[in-house]
Amino acid sequence: MAEFDNPDTLLEAAEKAYAAGYRKMDAYSPMPVHGLAEAIGFHRTGMPPIVLAGGVLGCLFGFGLCYYMAVISYPHNVGGRPLNSWPAWIPITFECTVLFAALSAVIGVLALNRLPQPYHPVFNVDAFAKASQDRFFLCIMADDPQFEPADTRKFLETLHPEAIENVEP
Repeated sequence: MAEFDNPDTLLEAAEKAYAAGYRKMDAYSPMPVHGLAEAIGFHRTGMPPIVLAGGVLGCLFGFGLCYYMAVISYPHNVGGRPLNSWPAWIPITFECTVLFAALSAVIGVLALNRLPQPYHPVFNVDAFAKASQDRFFLCIMADDPQFEPADTRKFLETLHPEAIENVEP
């Protein structure tokens, strides 16, 4: 893990690490850094399909629930209307769509970010406490195919960080 004192050097270091072939890395910053996600190779998430699937499931559930109640479970003829009077079910179907999409978004965010995660090895580095204040960190993971402890440390030294720490599990 390399420590930097400003976001520009972190962004430049992340770009150089990606260009050097490192793919499993993470960056920590007390504020958003424009372009940092792309620099470490994070481009897309699986959130849109998850939310879409949740919305479609909610739509089908809302419509199916109304159909079951009005046609199968408790058929009740009001004013000569057909039992399958779907225009009256649009608000319930819409609300179920929104509810299921929102719930799937929350669950998807937690699952894709592997949260809650009360422990992470970077918490073992004493200097990491400044990650939420005024320091910027680039961490290259040990399971990266190109990771070799000595070579990776030499590479990080070429980026001119403030400090380099080994992260112990």
